Amino acid sequence: MNQQSPSSDFQQAIEIARTAVTEKQLSESAFTNLQKWLTEPQYASYQPAMLKLIEDKEFGTLDTYFWEVIPFGTGGRRGLMSDFGSATINERTIAESAHGLAVYFKKAAGAQTGKAAIARDSRINSERFARIAATVMAAHGLTVYFYKTPRSTPELSFAVRHLGCDVGAMITASHNPPSDNGFKAYWSTGGQVLPPHDQGIIDEVYQATEIPTVDFDQAVEQGLIKFIDEDVASEYRSSVAAHSHSTCRDLNGLFTPLHGVGETSVYHVLQQVGFKQVNRFEPQCEQDGNFPNVPDHLPNPERTEVYQPAIELAKKSGAEIILASDPDADRMGVCAKNNAGEFIHLTGNQVGALLADYVLRKRQENGTLTPKHYVVETIVTTPLIAEISRKANVRIINNLLVGFKYIAETMDEEGPDEFVFGTEESLGYLTGTYCRDKDAAIAALWACELAAELKSEGKTLLNRLDELYLEHGYHLEGQVSKTCKGSQGNEQIKQLMKALRNTPPQKLGNLTFTLVRDYQNLELRALPENTPSETFSKPQGNVLMFEAEGEGSPLTVQLGVRPSGTEPKIKFYYFAQTVVTDSAQLAKTKSEAQSIIKCFKESLMDWIDQTLKTS
Repeated sequence: MNQQSPSSDFQQAIEIARTAVTEKQLSESAFTNLQKWLTEPQYASYQPAMLKLIEDKEFGTLDTYFWEVIPFGTGGRRGLMSDFGSATINERTIAESAHGLAVYFKKAAGAQTGKAAIARDSRINSERFARIAATVMAAHGLTVYFYKTPRSTPELSFAVRHLGCDVGAMITASHNPPSDNGFKAYWSTGGQVLPPHDQGIIDEVYQATEIPTVDFDQAVEQGLIKFIDEDVASEYRSSVAAHSHSTCRDLNGLFTPLHGVGETSVYHVLQQVGFKQVNRFEPQCEQDGNFPNVPDHLPNPERTEVYQPAIELAKKSGAEIILASDPDADRMGVCAKNNAGEFIHLTGNQVGALLADYVLRKRQENGTLTPKHYVVETIVTTPLIAEISRKANVRIINNLLVGFKYIAETMDEEGPDEFVFGTEESLGYLTGTYCRDKDAAIAALWACELAAELKSEGKTLLNRLDELYLEHGYHLEGQVSKTCKGSQGNEQIKQLMKALRNTPPQKLGNLTFTLVRDYQNLELRALPENTPSETFSKPQGNVLMFEAEGEGSPLTVQLGVRPSGTEPKIKFYYFAQTVVTDSAQLAKTKSEAQSIIKCFKESLMDWIDQTLKTS
């Protein structure tokens, strides 16, 4: 190859790749995207490296890099980092994302100028990618307000609103592994982009050829890029602290940012409001995108494993609560000590229920709650929050697709002044009007206040949870997922969704399915016939919700299924509930329900494996 002319190099490379498709070594979609990158001038700087991979027949790597054009999912563009490729996060795809956002904004607004805010977390390459996004947006005539140091996602949302920006961008991959990064796009509301803006941006991204840019330092000198940091951050922290509902501060706790940016928001807010006995877990405080002291290097506070190092210290120090934020500090997880001195990891649903109950009770006590007020949750979040909200005589809006951007949209549609609380099961929580994305800081503030108040009564968060179960019924929720990577994995996810939609299992474990709500086709279908019995109008998305009954048990169970919008996974959410009358029955019900769900989960994973084998 190397002795031929460049055009011959490219032609021969294309033919080799085409043969690889025929031999099932490269997917058709990867070949299409690879051919574009090999033949169009905007990708010229990447082409020698691509030729080398083809020459070395590294088709597995090429398929990983090119099997798709990385999409805007529920959390923007997110994925594996590489030096190049349409399916990965790299300098080109970051530049495309910033370009698409800027071009679409100017077209939608009919403007040649505007304002953008940009922030980044502590991940590998986050600063480099943030600078690329800033120079592209500045080249398009937008004045860019750039956080000088790593900051949380809610601080970016706050900055968009506080500075009157038209758009914003956050460089992060949330709780993904160290290999990943991403680009979250925000609109002038401070919320992540929604229809029709998301599709408009995507169209501009896909049409991008040559992308304008400017030198970062020169743009700073010319005032095209303006640094922001402590002044805006201080306003943000004060806005969070303003939502304090208690003066109780006697609480011994540990907080870990999991090597992310949570110290800039969560920890500083807790210190500002007076939680002086909540200390940092130092081994996980250094901002480091490799997440070296997090088990498996996976900084997801939904994983019980991430708390183990902190639990060891907490037991020695007498801590009563452990808090953990993910790398961009928009999610917040909790471990609470039980009466036996063991730390129990609370699910996002349990934390959401506790916080909803806390704020509603506080608002009732101070007379600032009316029937016009409302709580918002997604369709895969616990029904317990709806029960708590109805008991408090406020509206519950719980028919939203997964993604906090839909909660933000609801806030603006229904009126932010009547908004009390928004939550989703994946550790996302928000109150107030200061931003339009989930925020670990407000969740940590309320969790600590609630824990401190309960401590003064001789109770724990776990005790309060049991009280809620006795009042509203026992609720057991959780999630399992199947990871399916790359082009082959994408096909597997499609196969599973097709099987669940067309030929769903009649029984899993001791549960028999009786009904499915298909949010893509907007219809209810009776099972096992799988025939439509009713239609509905919204929300529409690729989600299935099954209803099941247990044999000889009063337990009712729902199973939600959806492909993840941010990770190569298909997710399964289960919701079990039943009425309990006293503490003795509650203890017995917990044991029985957990046994039923354990059997159900095992049967579900067997069904998944069998379906993929026979598809």
